[in-house]
Amino acid sequence: MPTLSPPRPHRDDVLIAVLGLLGGVVLWALDLSMRTGDVLGDTRLPLIPLVVMSAAELLRRTSPRTALAVGSVALVADQCTRGNLATVAMYTDVMYAAVLYGTPAAARRIPVVTFLISLLVTIGTLAWIRSPEALLVGIVTALVVFVPALTGVSVRNHRDAAETARLRADQTALLAEMDRTQAVTAERARMARELHDLVANHLSAIAIHSTAALSLDDPETSRDALGVIRENSVEGLAEMRRLIGLLRTGGADAEPSSSPSLDSLDALVEQHRAAAADAGLTCVLEDTRDGGAPLPAPVGLAAYRIVQESLTNALKHAAPGPVTVRLERAGRRLTVEVSSALGDRAGPRAPGSGAGLVGMRERVALLGGEFGAGPVDGMWRVRAELPVDEGEAGA
Repeated sequence: MPTLSPPRPHRDDVLIAVLGLLGGVVLWALDLSMRTGDVLGDTRLPLIPLVVMSAAELLRRTSPRTALAVGSVALVADQCTRGNLATVAMYTDVMYAAVLYGTPAAARRIPVVTFLISLLVTIGTLAWIRSPEALLVGIVTALVVFVPALTGVSVRNHRDAAETARLRADQTALLAEMDRTQAVTAERARMARELHDLVANHLSAIAIHSTAALSLDDPETSRDALGVIRENSVEGLAEMRRLIGLLRTGGADAEPSSSPSLDSLDALVEQHRAAAADAGLTCVLEDTRDGGAPLPAPVGLAAYRIVQESLTNALKHAAPGPVTVRLERAGRRLTVEVSSALGDRAGPRAPGSGAGLVGMRERVALLGGEFGAGPVDGMWRVRAELPVDEGEAGA
C-alpha cells in the first residue's frame, strides 16, 4: 500500500523562512536583542526559537494549523531568552497565514481568541504592575497576535469575494453561451420549417406531374403536366427569393411579404385544387369563423403553414376523394382541421420524409397549442388548436 508523502513547502514559504532565519542570525550576531536580561543566561538560546519559527514558516501554507501551534511554542520559548525580533516578526506572519490559508472555522475563531488573549494580557499586566506601561504591553501583544489575525480575515474575505465574482462571471458566461446555443438551434429549426413549408408543396406537385408526363404517352396530359410544373417552379422560386431576402435583411423589411396569413388561404386552396385534380382529389374550404379581432401574426402564420403542409401531404399520399379544410374560432382558440381519404390510389406519388408532421407539431408547441394527426373514421385527419390571445400566444 503506497504511503502519502507530505506536501512540499511552497516556494514563497521557503523564501520567507530562509530570509527570516538569516535576518534573525544577523540580529543575534550584532547582539540586537529585545531584552537585556533573560531567564536563561546562555546568549545562544534565542537561536533555538528562531530555527523552530523558521521551520514553522515552511508549513504556513500547507499545514497552517501545525505551523501556528509550533510557532506559538517557539514564541513562548523566545520570551524566556533575550529574544529575537525576527522570531516575533515571523510569528506574526504565521498567525496571518493560519487565518488566510486555514479552514473557515479557524478563520472565524482565531481573531476572537487573539482578541481575548490581548485583552487578558492587558488586564493581567495592569493588575500586576499597576502602571501605564501595562497598556503598552497590551498594545504590543495585540500587534503580535490580534492585528495579523485581523489582517488575515480581511485578505481572506477579499480573496473569497474575488473568487465568488469570478465564479459568477464564469456562470454568467456559461449561461450566455447556453442561451446563444439555444437561440441558434431555435433559429435553425425555424429556418428548416420555413424552407420545408415554402418549397415542399411546389416540389411535390412538380414531382407528381413530371412522373405523370413521363409515364403517360398522351400529348395533352403532358402539356397540362408541364404547365403545372412551370407554375409551381415559378411560385417556388419566388418563395425562395422572398425567404432569401428575409434572411439577408434580418427580417425587418421582408417580413410582411414572406409571412402569409389566413387571408390568402383561398388562393392556397385554389392552387392545390388545380394541382390535385389529376390525382382525383377535390379541395374544399370550410371557414366558419365569425370575424372578431384579428389573429396574432404568429398564429395566422402557423395556421397557414399547417394547412399548406397538410394539403401537400394529401397531394402525396391521399386516396381519391375530398380534402376538407375547416377553420373554426371559438373564444380564444382557433381550430384548424384538414382531413383526407385513406387508402391506395393509382398513379405517381411523391416520397415523404415525415418532416412535415414534425414541423407542424413544433409550430403548435411554440404557441402553446394542441396538435394531433392520425386516422379517424377512415380519414386521415390533422387537427391543431391554437390560442389566439396575444398574451397566451406569445408565451
